[in-house]
Amino acid sequence: MSDTPPTTTPASAPMPRRLGIGVNVLVQIFLTLAIFFGINRLSYRYHARWDLSPQQNYTISSATLNYLDKLSKDVFIANVFARDSKIYGDVQTLLEEYRLKGHGRVKVRSIDPVRDIERAESLKAETGLPLDQSGVVVRVGSRTRFITEEELVVRENSTETQRRIKEFRGEDAITSAIINVVEGAERKFYIVVGKGARTEGSLIDAMASIGELGRQQNFQLFPLNLTEVSQVPTDADGVLLVGLRYDLSESEIAMIKSYWESKRSGMLVLLDPSGETPRLNAYLGLQGVLPRGDRVLYAESTGTGTRKEFSVQAVFDDESTITRQLAASTTTLPGQSESLEVRFDDEYLKNQNITVQPLIGATDRYWGEKNYLEDLPVVDDEDNKKPIYLAASIERGTVTDEKLRVDSCRMVVVGNSSMLDKKSALAVNRDFVAGSLNWIINRESYIGIPPKQKHSYRIQLTQKQGEIIFWSTTFVFPSFVLCLGMLVWASRRAA
Repeated sequence: MSDTPPTTTPASAPMPRRLGIGVNVLVQIFLTLAIFFGINRLSYRYHARWDLSPQQNYTISSATLNYLDKLSKDVFIANVFARDSKIYGDVQTLLEEYRLKGHGRVKVRSIDPVRDIERAESLKAETGLPLDQSGVVVRVGSRTRFITEEELVVRENSTETQRRIKEFRGEDAITSAIINVVEGAERKFYIVVGKGARTEGSLIDAMASIGELGRQQNFQLFPLNLTEVSQVPTDADGVLLVGLRYDLSESEIAMIKSYWESKRSGMLVLLDPSGETPRLNAYLGLQGVLPRGDRVLYAESTGTGTRKEFSVQAVFDDESTITRQLAASTTTLPGQSESLEVRFDDEYLKNQNITVQPLIGATDRYWGEKNYLEDLPVVDDEDNKKPIYLAASIERGTVTDEKLRVDSCRMVVVGNSSMLDKKSALAVNRDFVAGSLNWIINRESYIGIPPKQKHSYRIQLTQKQGEIIFWSTTFVFPSFVLCLGMLVWASRRAA
């Protein structure tokens, strides 16, 4: 009989209960989901956006931000563009910025009139607009404004059917439309007529351009014949004297003087250098800006003959509210211009509480020529040398407190009347006129919405570079991903 003691089997370790394991897994899943959704919720409500585009194409201006911060009514905006439109992406991105910065006041909807026929028809019924072309609908209550595609862009001057877009002016147009429908009551500007013009169509061009600005900036333009009235209408927010060929009479100057000396008045004067307006010039001189009666030009002798250039290349002042946003741009004033004497340190003006400031100056090579009819003018003692000012602002009743400046009288004088001509008008000149009109009616907060430049970039590839890109995207990269997937699969099978 064997003395070997019987072997005993060690007791197996107790298995953890399945209920405890399940609860532990459920708690882990719950915490994971809570963290995931919590982080997403926080990132949705609290996040930052950066515009890394070279031209800051997706950043709206401080003028628009200031207006949206003070918005007191709900605004509905509809993007009525086909998705394959060239500017659909620009418009939709811009409207999304309005929605995000509108503090819940701005609602945005995108409607493709080609694909979303029912929604387009519903929008037609709601707004009463035909929507027969692409554009943006802005609505506040019962007031509606439709912005066409051509109001959103500036195209190149060419004879081609499809003109390339060189500037996107969406923010300017949309903010102006919001102002239009929110304010309701339109401002009134009167343009003086019956005093001749350079050409038959020049005054019509100017009125059409200013009228277009009026539709965007929420003001109406009315003709005013001073020979038919005894005073400037009391509801005038501003008076425009554009390209007067003949002078104002004594009684008409008296009416202008009475209007200017009222509690709040605004004037925009575009001078025709060829006009015979001594009374008007003398009156402007008393306000601190005297037209000099010369011609701003550049002349030189070349191998092919005499070159005399009247179109003036100019720059904008960087201190004035009107031109600060345009200071980085240059412009060309077409036609003929005369220089202005801007009287900064005149004691009479100080006593009258009048402040003058230059707005546009000619570049260094130009001068004010008295004998401009000569074949080859040269600079002499009687001519006006730099600085050559082409536009200036006048403000009477200036105070340091911005809240009290609503009662100041404001005037802008320009020594050129061709800047609004249809054939030669530049977008930057239009911006200057729009800024001037807003300034003279004390709407500085609406000044400063620059256009976005549209750039086209072309990448030149050689045939070999094209073949490398083709083989890389067609075979190399997919093969790499496939091999990586096979390695992961094989490692899991081996484990």
